[in-house]
Amino acid sequence: MEQGKKQPQEQKTYGFWAFIPILVFLLVYIGGGLIFSVLGFESPFKQIPRETSLLIGVLAALFMSRKMNIDDKIEMISKHAGQPGVMTMVLIFLVAGAFSGVCTATGGAESVVNIGLTYIPKHFMVSGIFIVSAFLSTAMGTSTGTTVALAPIAVAVSQAAGISPAVALAAMTGGAIFGDNLSFISDTTIAATKGVGAEMKDKFKMNLLIAIPAAIIAIILYSRVPISADTVGEIGPYNMIHLLPYLVVIGTALTGMNVLVVLFLGIATAGVIGLVLGTVDILGILQAAGSGMNGMVSISIACILIRGLVGVSQELGGIDWLVATIIKRAKTRKGAEYSIGALAGLLSLAMANNTLSILISAPLAKEIGDSFHIAPKRMASLLDISACVFLAFAPHTGSMVLMTGLAECSPIHIISGAYYTIALGICTIITIQFGLMRTKEEKEYDAKQKA
Repeated sequence: MEQGKKQPQEQKTYGFWAFIPILVFLLVYIGGGLIFSVLGFESPFKQIPRETSLLIGVLAALFMSRKMNIDDKIEMISKHAGQPGVMTMVLIFLVAGAFSGVCTATGGAESVVNIGLTYIPKHFMVSGIFIVSAFLSTAMGTSTGTTVALAPIAVAVSQAAGISPAVALAAMTGGAIFGDNLSFISDTTIAATKGVGAEMKDKFKMNLLIAIPAAIIAIILYSRVPISADTVGEIGPYNMIHLLPYLVVIGTALTGMNVLVVLFLGIATAGVIGLVLGTVDILGILQAAGSGMNGMVSISIACILIRGLVGVSQELGGIDWLVATIIKRAKTRKGAEYSIGALAGLLSLAMANNTLSILISAPLAKEIGDSFHIAPKRMASLLDISACVFLAFAPHTGSMVLMTGLAECSPIHIISGAYYTIALGICTIITIQFGLMRTKEEKEYDAKQKA
């Protein structure tokens, strides 16, 4: 043994208990909010701030693993909290806040809301949000980018139309998932197809057959969201030129341009329009950008702390335990498909990241699928849908943190209106339970097994 060299400590595997820090956070935040709701408090989910709940989760993490000293635990949390992906998300949130702030200061946000209220029939307002979100997400290939771009508009339109902001955001999230599952440039699609050796077009066709019925159900339900005839009242003035910054954001996003560059172009366009129309000066633009960024600070802190808690669970063996527990339950073809879906979904839920969950679960899913002669396109479809559906119900993701902050509501309010996501999950379960969408080769194999 080399003298003087510090030997690494053997790390204990905690299994399910590795998720204690995350569970403590959720228990304090959501559990506390529910209790204050029953007690009749105004803004019940603000009584125990989200950031305070996260700090309690961090405190729980510091009590884990007695073999590690406190400095090592803090370093472990900080390492995961400061990952490049987390910092990129924080930067996107801040720039998105600046874009929103400048658009509001120049009168653009109000104009866009009034345009929507003027030209979209009230009873199709929520369905329209779902459809626009689905289109944008399919083109951009990212549900997060879609959420950042559309969430402020969805909230503003819903408030002006007298619709629950939570329902509007749920519709927007459903559309974002629809596009993320089907887009050829989506990171989840690419990870799922490459991970199991499926063709992109084959996976697209299989996903489409599941997604279309779910989308139809969602559009019908969102069209029935009650809106009284006198809710909107008098619609304020608008200027079509104020659509330009949003069109620039959408148009450049469609070309595949980096989302940060897209948002900076949107800020520049909104600022120029404000100067030309005389609604704001240079100093006003700078102040509006700063004010918009300040509104995103709380959300950014929450994302950093959440990723740190997820990292603790990963380091202490929680992810490995989850994978092993799911895989050993695959005994039949039906069980194998459920296992593939549960593997990707629960990893997505635990890690608050659908792409990373697919990258981890794809090799294992292929091993399970090959054992039961499941077609690669089916494996890819199950991976992608499950990872996105489970993540949509996670109360601790960056997107959910953003939406609950904008709408000033709890994750439960948004989840309860997630008609598309719920329908997509049910449609997927039906295909598994009744053995639907199997290829000719799969059917022949099943017949041989029964013979």
